Amino acid sequence: MKKSDDNDPKGLIFEAYRIEGITLAECRSIFLDWALSLPVEQDTGVVLRALIARYQPGFPDHPMTSVMSEGLNGMAAPRRRGGWRSRPRN
Repeated sequence: MKKSDDNDPKGLIFEAYRIEGITLAECRSIFLDWALSLPVEQDTGVVLRALIARYQPGFPDHPMTSVMSEGLNGMAAPRRRGGWRSRPRN
């Protein structure tokens, strides 16, 4: 595996899998940094699926695998959470 590629430009995900004893919280922090480093035009869902397909077979119980899966599941259709339009009207 290469340290960096288009799906992991800084090699953050790659390095997370190499850190012995990494915690779920540390993986979440790395994941956020990774997500913020992606180009705006890149489809995050497609990239996450590719990374999961690459790492999950060899690391099914790794916390980063769990975090990436949560990230993919959390990308479901966004809901409106507030604002004047969500308030009941008379």
